[in-house]
Amino acid sequence: MPDAIMYQEEMFVVLMPGLAEEFLAAEELLERLIGLLGDRQQDLPRDLQRFTTVVAQALHLRDTACELELAPGETMQWYVVRLEK
Repeated sequence: MPDAIMYQEEMFVVLMPGLAEEFLAAEELLERLIGLLGDRQQDLPRDLQRFTTVVAQALHLRDTACELELAPGETMQWYVVRLEK
């Protein structure tokens, strides 16, 4: 069965508290998540604690979730978008 188009990520819209929306490619979002998770290894969400590397944590988060709590009441969110040419 061919890949469903809904699983082909092109771009993500990223929403950060107090900032304008930003469009990032999948690799750019991964880099952003790696940076955020690298700084909070002592305070990881439970579902990420089973992964032994920051890269694995970020990949899992990017591919299975759409938000990360940065601080109480502050959440980063991301959603797949398709930009038409």
